[in-house]
Amino acid sequence: MKRIAYTGPWITELEVAYATDAAQNGWGERCYDYLNRFEEEFADHVGTEFAVATSSCTGALHLGMAGLGIGMGDEVIVADTNYIAAIAPIVHLGAQPVFVDVLSDTWCLDISRVEEAITGQTKAVLATHLYGNLVDMEALATVARDRGVTIIEDAAEAIGSTYLGKPAGSLGRFGAFSFHGTKTMTTGEGGMVVTDDEGLYERVLVLADHGRSRSQPASFVADEIGYKFKMSNIQAAIGCAQLSRIGELVSRKQEILDYYRAALLVDDRVSMNPRQGGCVSGAWMPTIRVECPGRKPAEDLARAFKHAGVDSRPFFSPISSFVMFDDRPENLVAYRLFNEAINLPSYAEMTDADQDLVIEAVLEVISRYD
Repeated sequence: MKRIAYTGPWITELEVAYATDAAQNGWGERCYDYLNRFEEEFADHVGTEFAVATSSCTGALHLGMAGLGIGMGDEVIVADTNYIAAIAPIVHLGAQPVFVDVLSDTWCLDISRVEEAITGQTKAVLATHLYGNLVDMEALATVARDRGVTIIEDAAEAIGSTYLGKPAGSLGRFGAFSFHGTKTMTTGEGGMVVTDDEGLYERVLVLADHGRSRSQPASFVADEIGYKFKMSNIQAAIGCAQLSRIGELVSRKQEILDYYRAALLVDDRVSMNPRQGGCVSGAWMPTIRVECPGRKPAEDLARAFKHAGVDSRPFFSPISSFVMFDDRPENLVAYRLFNEAINLPSYAEMTDADQDLVIEAVLEVISRYD
């Protein structure tokens, strides 16, 4: 039986050619050619002044937060529906993540809960654009401006998403992207910090390269203790190729989501990634939610997928439920979603027949609840 993966990269001969060139020729004076090009072209793509390629999105968030001076005694407000990679940098820097609930339709930050959670220790709000869905950035910007806190964008899953015509990741003090192998565009592993803040950009450059300042004349002298979060030139070569194809990469994801929507939005119990006014979703991860009190549709769907030879990917559990944090059961939506929702397979080479198999499994489960 053919097994349907939940996602995967779309690699062509162009990526192979670029990576081969970097491997064969990207040494000595050319060791940063693709890296510099990738940073410049990515900044241009998202409409920011600066970009710094990193080893992961987690590293990008860590560098940006460290560059902002987030540390001991600070609080950072985050969506409880999230991935631990977005939370780890906050903890490693000595700050405290404050978990708030999400909206029932977008699965992103509930801005009213953000406003309630702000204290004198709040340094920033991390706006995670879940699965390509978008945080209400206008409402968040108003709250942040009125209360004097910084907005950070976690755009790990939001390449191709736009808010009122502006790319996700370009709307906060800085944005962070992921190029993991599961993402719409990939460098295998990798990330990017983007910002219009020149001071923050310069700070991130220093922190990303062992604390070595560009103004330091000595080759192996550091000015402070930094990190090693740089991307390799070979990874950047793949990134350059992928970025040149970003239009078709995103369009294919959107096509897959639309196909699912047309077949699965069968009644009021079922919802999927929303169509948000003034926004375009990059449609990274199609997701279905089935509301059926007393049942756990996510578990039923996972079993149905396994039986049909379909890889499943669970919806994020609330981070506050993890053993290292205190439960926040008042975050009612976050604590319901992971029992009701599941991600659907989405990758470029999916056929209509592949999607139809997934759809058949979903509809069979929903029919049991009639």
